[in-house]
Amino acid sequence: MQEIWTFDYSLPLTHQTLQEFLNSKSKELSIFLSYYYKKEGAVVEHVLLKHPPLFLDSVSGKITLAFELVFFNACLAINTQEKDEMEISFEFYPLTKQLKLAGAYWPDRGMDEI
Repeated sequence: MQEIWTFDYSLPLTHQTLQEFLNSKSKELSIFLSYYYKKEGAVVEHVLLKHPPLFLDSVSGKITLAFELVFFNACLAINTQEKDEMEISFEFYPLTKQLKLAGAYWPDRGMDEI
C-alpha cells in the first residue's frame, strides 16, 4: 500500500513557502498518515515537519513528517500515544499548481499458508 494525496496551491513553492503550506495542511496530513495506521487502530495527530524540505531537483524532493500515533479503544481500556515519523516524497506541477505527496510503500500482507 502506498498513499498518494494531491493538493492545489496558489503561491510558487520554495523551501519557505512549501514549509508554510504543509504546516497549514496539518489536519489533512493527519488524515493522510492515518490511513497507514488504521489496521492497528491508531489515528495520527500533531503532524510537524521534522526538517526543512530536501529538494532533489527543482520540482521534487523529500520531507520527513513527525507525528503522534493515538491508540484508543474504550472497550479494551486502551488510550496510549506514541511518537513516529515518516519520509514522504513530494513533486509539484507548476503548470497545474498541484503538489503530489507520496507516502512510504508498505507491502500488503498476503494470505497465510495453513
